[in-house]
Order: sequence, then C-alpha cells, then structure tokens
Amino acid sequence: MFVTSEGPILHADLDAFYASVEQRDDPRLRGRPVIVGGGVVLAASYEAKALGVRTAMGGAQARRLCPHAVVVPPRMPVYSAASKAVFEVFRQTTPAVEGVSIDEAFLDVGGLRRIAGRPSEIAVRLRAEVLAQVGLPITVGVARTKFLAKMASGVAKPDGLLVVPPDQELEFLHPLPVERLWGVGKVTSAKLRERGVRTVRQVAELPEAALVSMLGPGSGRHLHALAHGRDPRAVQPGKRRRSIGSQRALGRRSRSPAELDEIVVSIVDRLARRLRGASRVCRTVVLRMRFADFTRATRSHTLADSTDHTETLLCAARGLLSAAQPLVYDRGLTLLGLSFSNLDSHGAVQLALPLDQPSSPALSAEATALDSAVDALRDRFGAAALTRAALLSHEAGMEMPMLPD
Repeated sequence: MFVTSEGPILHADLDAFYASVEQRDDPRLRGRPVIVGGGVVLAASYEAKALGVRTAMGGAQARRLCPHAVVVPPRMPVYSAASKAVFEVFRQTTPAVEGVSIDEAFLDVGGLRRIAGRPSEIAVRLRAEVLAQVGLPITVGVARTKFLAKMASGVAKPDGLLVVPPDQELEFLHPLPVERLWGVGKVTSAKLRERGVRTVRQVAELPEAALVSMLGPGSGRHLHALAHGRDPRAVQPGKRRRSIGSQRALGRRSRSPAELDEIVVSIVDRLARRLRGASRVCRTVVLRMRFADFTRATRSHTLADSTDHTETLLCAARGLLSAAQPLVYDRGLTLLGLSFSNLDSHGAVQLALPLDQPSSPALSAEATALDSAVDALRDRFGAAALTRAALLSHEAGMEMPMLPD
C-alpha cells in the first residue's frame, strides 16, 4: 500500500510457529490440521485453530474438536534452531531488534529510509527473506509505536502485512474489541464488559479517573493511554529479561513429597545454571502452583543477598514448598513452577541496612568452585553427563526453547 508517512517500528510474528515448522519439514502436513503435543496442545496450525483448537488446551478436548488432526510430538531443538535462523534475518535487516519471545520481535527501521526504503518496503523484503532462508511464513505490522505495530500484526495474521499510517491510528484502533489491548486478560475483560465496554473506542471515551476506579491506578492509566494510541516505549536492543523460570505440568495423579522435591531439585538445577551462564544473580525465589480445582497460588522468598549458588536457591525453594504443603494436600497439585526474579548482573553489590537481619555469610570458595566445575562438565559433555543421585530416576520433562537470558 502507498502511504506518504509511515511509522518506523515493525512487529514481526511467526505464524503458529511450532506447527509451521512441522508443516515446513513434512510436506504431507501442509494444508492439514496439525497439533503439536499430545497431552497438552503446545501449538496448532491455522487449519486446527479454525475448528477451535487452542494452545494449552487439553489433548483430549482438542481431538474432540478436530478428530482428523495430525498429532505430532514436539521437537524443541528444531524449533530453537529455526528461531535462531529467523532472528539472524532480523539482525540482517536492522541492528535495532528487541526479542519478545522465540517467535516474535520488534524492529526499529526508522534510520534506514535512505538506504533501504520505507518501513513497508523493508517489511515486504523481511517477510520474503524469512520465507526464503528459513521456510516459514511470518506476519508483520508496521506502525508509529510498539503497541500499534503489535496490534497490526495481530489483525493481519496469518501470513500478512498491515501498515497503520500515523494519521489513521485511531480509525484502525477504536473498532477493535477490548481484548486486543495489552493487559486485558479474562478478568479485566469481564470487568469492562460487565459495564458495557466492548470496544477500544468505548475505553477511550471513558475518563481516566473512571478507568482507575474500575481497574486500579496501574491498569486504568495504562489502558487509557493505549486506547488513545499513546505508547512512548522505544525498541530496546539487547534488553535482558527481568526474571527466569520453568514449570512442570503434573497431571491429575497425586504426587508424594519426595516426587515434588525431585521436581524442585531438577528445576532449580536448570535455572541456576542459566543464571550463571548469563552472568546474573537473583534475590527472589518464587514458587508457582496450580491446583486440581484450577485455582493458583504463588509464594516467594527474598534472600538477604543476591546469589547464583545452586544450594542456596534450592534451600529457599524447598522452604517455600514445605510451607505450602497444607495447600497441596487439600487441593491437589497439577502444576509446579519456579522463577528467579530481582535479577542483577554478576558482581553487583546491594548495600544492606542492618535493620532486619544480618547478611548471609559469604559463600566458600569450594561452594562456588563446585557450581563452576559442574557447569563446565555439562557445557562440554551435555546436560545429562552429570546429575544428582536423587534425580537418577527422574524424568526432567520438556525444556522449551527460549531467547538468550
């Protein structure tokens, strides 16, 4: 499309990523409904989505909705390789790339007009390059802000390109349903719809004070700004994640305390290695639980000092799980997750005030050397080369591909 003025930001989002990789690698799957993952749907092709299949849906429900679907096991290393190849295309396009997840990113092409043309022209070439080099379809939204670019790519899916000119932003934005706004999940959507607010236009027509009263100061002001097209955030290349985490679905079977401890040990072992690999330390350990009645709960513990030491983090995680045992016993646990937050660069020093408790004693050289030696062995010979005796019979579960920490 020809426009006299275009925003500089691209939001590039791969279409049904895992399923598209499977269709790319097996021509027999093209044009057919594909479900990746058996017990839980990890991804669904657009042919399966058209029949109601959604990510995170139970496998039995997905097969009832789409009995002719082809169910394939996930191949995480293949998806990770495809993601790296796509991000290489992004970096060939512009150095200003901010990864959002393994299958989407923001690109700022505002400084490339003289050498590469208008943003829409760059987007056309980007889509062609991803298809030619990686063999995957990708949708791109072009706009003045990150929020509008993401909205544009969502509307253009699948395998599309949509440009939102600066002088037509509200015309594009206001007819969309409120669920399209960043930050509007099931709870917020229900609150808005209970009051008759169904479109972005209706959100924009509400005074900011009314939204704050309805949703709280953070969400109210956030949605008021987005509904008027305001989003000052810039594309941030090299932006580091604020937390790292992992979780394990447990199914409906009751798990013994020993089995839950094995899962905690396995997750902490993996996350602590990721921390050290990224030269980062954390202060807060968060335990996340989902119960058989579909309710959720979190518990957290903030350490006196930041650390990347496996045993220190494991001790905190075990303490959280032990304190939550009455809940686990009453409700039944179906998902267990851990995350490390309050991240900082390795070597950062947090000056403490001696008001509550003394800082933890410094770790011995032997303790830190053990972590380093274990990491070096696993880096050289693979993650399974060395494991704890307690985990010899433990199934580690699936490890999802992700952006670098």
